Amino acid sequence: MEINKQIEKAKQGDQVAFTFLLNYYWNEVYGFMLKRTENETNAEDITIETFSKAFDKIATYNSEFQFNTWLIAIAKNVHIDLLRKKKSSLFVEITDDQDQQAYNIADTTPSAEDELITEQNLSRLLQFIKELKPHYQEVIQLRYFQEMSYQEIANKINEPLSNVKIKLLRAKKLLAEIIQNKR
Repeated sequence: MEINKQIEKAKQGDQVAFTFLLNYYWNEVYGFMLKRTENETNAEDITIETFSKAFDKIATYNSEFQFNTWLIAIAKNVHIDLLRKKKSSLFVEITDDQDQQAYNIADTTPSAEDELITEQNLSRLLQFIKELKPHYQEVIQLRYFQEMSYQEIANKINEPLSNVKIKLLRAKKLLAEIIQNKR
């Protein structure tokens, strides 16, 4: 089956396979979390964190279980952690060292989305970017207009490197869809 092949490739560190899995399962995980949180921003944050953790720990995935079941289990844990953090850290800022172990899902070869984005003229591209949610606008802006590295973006927006990579993958996909629909 196609999914199992992609999971195996992702376990070997294949960037295209990671992107495929992210795109394939995004709506399911996001939809599940939206029902639980009833808040788009929280659902999106949890989904980003879920894929970030899943890609960090993909080597531990046991194929006896459905991949989506595994992702949902991670999402539930991320949600629980988030609720705990909110309770315990009303005034305390928590930082974690996950940046160091972040799975390297930065793909240096341009994807189909990258090529579609670079084909656009600047004023049209800026119009399309405005249609994205603010946190996606921000990472696109920092990456493509200020030409920051993933690590610089992570430092600037104070988020783990792996989250930044997932946000950029997602932002590029959404932007490519907007461009495609306007053609």
